[in-house]
Amino acid sequence: MAIDPIQLTRQLVDIESTTYYESPAGEFLADFLAKPGYAVERQPVPQPDPAKTPGGGNGPRFNVYAVEQGITPDIVLSTHMDTVPPFLGPCREDADFLYGRGTCDAKGIIAAQVAAAEKLRAAGVRVGLLFVVGEERDSAGAKIANENPRGSRFLINGEPTDNRLAVASKGCLRVELYAHGKMAHSAYPELGDSAIDKLLAALHDIQALPLPVIEGIGDSTMNVGIIKGGVAPNVIADKAEAHLLIRLVGPAEETQAAILKAAAGRCEVNFSLKLPFIQMRTLEGFETMVAKFTTDIPSLTNWGEPFLLGPGSIHVAHTPDEKISKKELLECVDLYVQLAKRLV
Repeated sequence: MAIDPIQLTRQLVDIESTTYYESPAGEFLADFLAKPGYAVERQPVPQPDPAKTPGGGNGPRFNVYAVEQGITPDIVLSTHMDTVPPFLGPCREDADFLYGRGTCDAKGIIAAQVAAAEKLRAAGVRVGLLFVVGEERDSAGAKIANENPRGSRFLINGEPTDNRLAVASKGCLRVELYAHGKMAHSAYPELGDSAIDKLLAALHDIQALPLPVIEGIGDSTMNVGIIKGGVAPNVIADKAEAHLLIRLVGPAEETQAAILKAAAGRCEVNFSLKLPFIQMRTLEGFETMVAKFTTDIPSLTNWGEPFLLGPGSIHVAHTPDEKISKKELLECVDLYVQLAKRLV
């Protein structure tokens, strides 16, 4: 069955499927893929603990895995169904672009992969499709899928790479700092112990740490995304916290040890997320790039040798101006087909 990836992108973008609420997109894809004869499986993924994840869902969540009945795929094309909030309404378009939440991250990629899979099936390539939930938060769907590998030799993961093959993707280290002190009247600071002062001192030293650099790949970067603490300007703060995200090249262990040393005696440290830096093989004839973001690839290690490729720009993902070029979307269908055929 010939697939129009532009039309399929429109249909998917019209469906609200922010993280934890992906089931409408999953049901649509499961029904859509059953029509051309795929054996479709829904892989249940649990919702997070509501006490630890405000805003988490309470309905069903599942990955969608599709393959021809009875075959073991050589290639699996995979990306994610969830989007960041907020939903931006129905898909909009002009002559050149589709606009809306998920157009490039990653519903346009789903459409390109489905269209490519149909071409590959017609060419006799044993191909599967894996669409997961939760990539935008914790790769929960990918982790469940990794417990149920299907024997594929290669995984082509889709994220917005401007139709270039990624040579590497940065790792991710999420750091939480918690400082504790003693509350007091600000006129008598000697009677208190400022948690904010401890936090700021620890942050100063952590931000001064040298981070790994790999020639030809780039440097690691750190973002202090959240700081909060205290109750009023005239009260010595007894609690303060900060949340950092480090995009790493190279292993995380040295950086973790340095952070623990810098925070010692001032803050408790929790490393709430660690995803490794990944380097990947390139193929002649494909333009290349370095993905400064993290993907589901580190959580899909049992699905074969990874490759990362997709249409659209990461620079407009997660923004109100998210869009994808129709031309680039169509070109990526052919790139997925070329890559898969080269690999097998």
